[in-house]
Amino acid sequence: MRRIKSKQRFPSILLIIIFIIGCSDNNGGLKIERKPNVVYVFADEWRAQATGFAGDSNAITPTIDKLAAESIVFSTAVSNTPVCCPYRASLLTGQYPLTHGVFMNDVPLNPKANTMGKIYKNAGYNTAYIGKWHLNGQCRSCYIPPERRQGFDYWKALDCTHDYNNSIYYANNDTLPSKWPGYDAYYQTLDAQNYIEKHANDDKPFLLVLSWGPPHDPYQTAPEKNRKKYKSKKLRLRPNVPVKDKEKAEKDLRGYYAHMNALDGYLDMLLKTIDESGIADNTIFVFTSDHGDMLYSHGMQKKQRPYDESILVPFLLRYPEILGENNKTIEAPFSTPDILPTLLGLCNINIPKSIEGDDFSKYIKGEEEIDDNIALILSISPFGQWLRKNGGVECRGIRTKQYTYVRKLDGPWLLFDNVADPYQQNNLIDNPDFSELRAQLDKDLNQKLLETNDKFLPAETYIKQWGYVVDETGTIPYTQ
Repeated sequence: MRRIKSKQRFPSILLIIIFIIGCSDNNGGLKIERKPNVVYVFADEWRAQATGFAGDSNAITPTIDKLAAESIVFSTAVSNTPVCCPYRASLLTGQYPLTHGVFMNDVPLNPKANTMGKIYKNAGYNTAYIGKWHLNGQCRSCYIPPERRQGFDYWKALDCTHDYNNSIYYANNDTLPSKWPGYDAYYQTLDAQNYIEKHANDDKPFLLVLSWGPPHDPYQTAPEKNRKKYKSKKLRLRPNVPVKDKEKAEKDLRGYYAHMNALDGYLDMLLKTIDESGIADNTIFVFTSDHGDMLYSHGMQKKQRPYDESILVPFLLRYPEILGENNKTIEAPFSTPDILPTLLGLCNINIPKSIEGDDFSKYIKGEEEIDDNIALILSISPFGQWLRKNGGVECRGIRTKQYTYVRKLDGPWLLFDNVADPYQQNNLIDNPDFSELRAQLDKDLNQKLLETNDKFLPAETYIKQWGYVVDETGTIPYTQ
């Protein structure tokens, strides 16, 4: 056996000594760096425009407005496939829908996928999930066994319900459902507070995901005290809401904003618990949403559309230990698959090769600057309210800081200058003055599709490829 000479061993020994000195505190003791806790809170169908800090006079959101002043604010956070299940699968895997296969609602995420819960658990974290799951597939009210929970150990969740005042869930390994005592988002928040208090002083950090169902419709079911604030409040509608839809829009918006006001209060509860537990500095706190809601902008409802009301979501990230208490806005588009690698980067956890999104942690920490980026907009298999007979189409597009460009299967469809036209009322796709820009954006889209291995084929091709069965509305049949 070859003998290692002492001069060859010296650098290794020196490195060990330097490491020990660097990890020692002022008293000479060994100080082990603790990874940050992560609290990830997201609502369902909360569009980016609907907050006070974003300039919406309808929104009564004092907690979120204060949080924005202490956070990194991604002003162009894009839900690439703006519908519940695709977002959730991309959040957990850091992959695009044609990779993980969840490109429509009520199809399952592969239990063997490499996901947020598993990655953090393997990195030494306690993991918890509370609220709406919507990744089990085909049965929204069934018990979800541990092997299908994607690495989350603490569990109080249901696949999906929007009956907020009559909401069931499954607690850990109890195969019989329990019921939240009232408006579920409130009681889910209480449970999250209890989890934080219990685990704040653990030797291990924790990852806690809290998934709320509101402000997704039904809009008129928020607590009475929140709805009262909007009964006579004068609302300002977006200019792109047609006159014929204003009465319906105003009715729905009153309930929509009431849900938001309730959730804003629950965020305050949660943040106070984090502060009082003494862990605020070393806790990454995120508030966001899975997608937006058209709410009659352009005469449309719900999501799946490529317009900003559907694809843009609020995204606030607070991490005082690294970022301090000053806010910063990143205008470059930030995509759903970018969330997981960014969190891992901030936690100094290796990013698995299975992840397709980009790590924005270097931009968040100010180590590098980013001026613009390209986020994909995808409608792979339109279903439900986005049926072809309702104007729904397969489409692919991109959102940059300034422009939206979208192509249908038969050619270019939408081009908006979102700076000059923030309500996307002037489609420039056939304007000859913008032909050069359109060509460049089309080239950028093609490059992005190439990078994500997306051949932009008809929906039926992908449905067949993944073995899904859909009904006449293009929707996966499921049982309640």
